[in-house]
Amino acid sequence: MKEKIKAIIKRPDEQYGHSTWISPKLENLQKTVGGYIEVVPLQNDVLCICNEEGKLMGLEENMRIPGDVLVGTIILCGRDGEDFGDVPISFAAWKQYCDVCARG
Repeated sequence: MKEKIKAIIKRPDEQYGHSTWISPKLENLQKTVGGYIEVVPLQNDVLCICNEEGKLMGLEENMRIPGDVLVGTIILCGRDGEDFGDVPISFAAWKQYCDVCARG
């Protein structure tokens, strides 16, 4: 497992979030999303990590994706075999994805 991975973190109050380096350790991911994690595949090898119980907890809506609504803080990353890896899309591509989802 890598010590740090490149990720995009988006809070509900942000339009796009920000690109950063984070530790992919379970405890750190849980702290970032505020609880147990759930992994939602978005497209290709892009994974979204969110709070598994976020909807039950009434967390604020973050964004709508086809077939679902993501709530609370989300982390975008990629795959590295069985582990989490660097997010495989650029921040510019992520902004376009957010804009498309916002239009519905």
